[in-house]
Amino acid sequence: MRVAIVRRAPSASFSMDVYADGLVSGLKTIRPDWEIVELIPSSTPTNEGNTILNGLKKYYQRYWQYPIKVKSRKADIFHIIDHSDGHIAYWLKKANQLTVVTCHDLINLLQPENISDQAKLPLISAAIWKYAVQGIRQANHIVTVSAYTAKDVTQLLNVQPGQITVAPNAVEPLFQPFPPEQLVKFRQRYRISPNTICLLNVGSNHPRKNVFTVLHTLQALRLKELPVHLLKTGADFTVEQKTFLQTHNLESCVTYLGKPSRATLVEIYNVADILMAPSFYEGFGMTVLEAMACGTPVITSNVTSLPEVAGDAAIMVEPTDVNAIVEAVHHLQNDVDYRTSLRQKGLERVRAFTWETTAEQVAQVYESLMPDQALQRSSKHHAATNASRSQIGLQSTVDHLR
Repeated sequence: MRVAIVRRAPSASFSMDVYADGLVSGLKTIRPDWEIVELIPSSTPTNEGNTILNGLKKYYQRYWQYPIKVKSRKADIFHIIDHSDGHIAYWLKKANQLTVVTCHDLINLLQPENISDQAKLPLISAAIWKYAVQGIRQANHIVTVSAYTAKDVTQLLNVQPGQITVAPNAVEPLFQPFPPEQLVKFRQRYRISPNTICLLNVGSNHPRKNVFTVLHTLQALRLKELPVHLLKTGADFTVEQKTFLQTHNLESCVTYLGKPSRATLVEIYNVADILMAPSFYEGFGMTVLEAMACGTPVITSNVTSLPEVAGDAAIMVEPTDVNAIVEAVHHLQNDVDYRTSLRQKGLERVRAFTWETTAEQVAQVYESLMPDQALQRSSKHHAATNASRSQIGLQSTVDHLR
């Protein structure tokens, strides 16, 4: 079978890069006789200073040029890995191509301000995004990363449940616990003493991430005169959040670490004592898995998809209940047995979330869409093709669509 993975532009979305890389790796492992072709749009040249013109060029490239190029490619199945590129499904349907789309979340339908706060052309961006995401209804099948997102797709886009398959995200093997002696060096590097409670928040600053509750928790812990420090990665604090830190004299116990590499992020997870992830909404919640894979206890919300991911391996609270979060921090720090038990539960839970498992579920979706005879012919043809390619070391191809 020849599968075309329709990716986002390089660095357009870090989380989509992680998803696409993991899915491709898993597919190549569990279906080595298949040919996996990765389609990637070329970057759009920008004119310095002309933000409106640059925005229009990006719209043209993403919503016209790239779909035309994707449509011109040959494959048995096209898999659009981001629902924000759902508009491509309109084009592929017209070409009678079998199409699968992964939907990660529909937060922008529920909270349109997420688009408005980031876009240079907010009204245009919101309208186009809505048009694009509604395109996933044109796909032959939809993959969602959680049952909660599947429910949203059913209710908000009026998609029948039988057209949806839940295939959770996974965690890379890179995320793992480090030996204690390494952790001492890491803490010294980040100037965090051994007796300091190190909290960690990872991700964007969208309102749904509920970063202010993390800051209120930090303030409450400081008022109790506990040694505590907060590390933040991903998006920097907003102006309002920085004002809060200044007003409550919390700047000395907060460090913003920017957008680290994956390897550095693993190090940061290991340095932290607790991941703070009290989101109001998550389509999945990758940071919860990543922290547990590193042996870091997690405090997260009891809403949306987060209970699916966390299971019984994290502390779940109401997202705005600062007192409950403070109490959870106390419990983790004062009860060694409890902390060890939660850490072990997390390490055991993440074993079920592998890219090979996810890829197997997705591969079965592909196969269910292919007529039996066509699937057999495709398998024989591509087995022969790959046998020939293996002689020159080719297992997959990557097309930059220009």
